[in-house]
Amino acid sequence: MDLSFASPKLQRELSSESSLKRAYGDRAKRLQLRLDLLKAASCLGDVPQDPPPRRHVLTGDWDGHFAVDITGNWRLVFRPNHSPVPRRPDGSVDLKLVTAITIVAIVDYH
Repeated sequence: MDLSFASPKLQRELSSESSLKRAYGDRAKRLQLRLDLLKAASCLGDVPQDPPPRRHVLTGDWDGHFAVDITGNWRLVFRPNHSPVPRRPDGSVDLKLVTAITIVAIVDYH
């Protein structure tokens, strides 16, 4: 998939192993694994729903976003980077047509 970033700061933090470690400490290794998984997937439907990555749709304040697990309560949050977002007849996002995402945050939203 094509990855973009919500801010230049986030792009810098996620651009190298040293900046990942500086910004995210002991979560850096797992975070890099999740980023590699997202880059390697051809579409959002290829990202597993089962742990450890556990792709899941978010609601509430994060409506329209998805996340994958990093560690404990920490999540990598992203949204489809399509305009308009591809939808299925039932209104849900068509995961097979999402080929670009924007990384929004690495956060413990619990």
